[in-house]
Amino acid sequence: MGKVIAIANQKGGVGKTTTAINLAASLAAAERRVLLVDMDAQGNASTGSGIDLSGEGEKQIYHVLLGETSLANVIRPTELAGFWVVPSGSDLIGYEVEGIDLEKREQRLARALRTVQERYDFVLIDCPPSLGLLTLNALCAAESVLVPLQCEYYAMEGLGHLMQTIELVRQRLNPSLQLGGIVLTMFDRRNNLSHQVAAEVTQHFAARVWVTRIPRNVKLSEAPSFGKPILLYDIRSPGAQAYLSLADEFLRRLAPGQGSRVREERGEENERTESVGQGDRLAYSQPGTD
Repeated sequence: MGKVIAIANQKGGVGKTTTAINLAASLAAAERRVLLVDMDAQGNASTGSGIDLSGEGEKQIYHVLLGETSLANVIRPTELAGFWVVPSGSDLIGYEVEGIDLEKREQRLARALRTVQERYDFVLIDCPPSLGLLTLNALCAAESVLVPLQCEYYAMEGLGHLMQTIELVRQRLNPSLQLGGIVLTMFDRRNNLSHQVAAEVTQHFAARVWVTRIPRNVKLSEAPSFGKPILLYDIRSPGAQAYLSLADEFLRRLAPGQGSRVREERGEENERTESVGQGDRLAYSQPGTD
């Protein structure tokens, strides 16, 4: 059964959705089956993965949480083989209010994921920038939490609150929940503040701070506007290489013995990505149907 990892930080603009999209794509490039669940009403993880949200009446994660449809019915394939998305949209805003009266409202996502979890190697959940009911659902469904942390002073202020929330959820709702790690994002090696933040976070959290640092990179900012993960937009960019390294570290830390495969498959993925860039669509098959 696939591991479920929530990517969470209640502060916005820290690279959370960028990390969710590109980590999922990098794991798929290493021939893992990955499902990305978009739990943010902004729907950026969906559109940034190439999912068209313009169709009227299409079911999304909101309808799953309300019990109106099954999770399997809303899963959408992406351009990259092995990478699927559960889309979100503006309707999800209503769940924070509508879900209050539902039975076991914080367990709705966990229950839905159990019906499809065995089809995937990893399920990544992109959480909204808050600690509300949607994030609580993600934390109740997850085995571990990956925290993207922007290398700026204010980004550290809410980190303590997030750690407290994780501990409360572990004690009261999900005993298996663990802090999987902290990933430093928007790191600028020319900026002293980036180094100061990295040093301070490492001092407090030691080995839980992952070695891979995601740099500030223009291509990472451009890729979502084309609806592509960075691997399909510019695999040679520093951002793409950083997320490939992050996927390698992810596998070594959370799935021991598998990390080396990411590096081994980079050359092959380079060729595949160039093919997509020329207009070819990567083949895909829905788990459970091939």
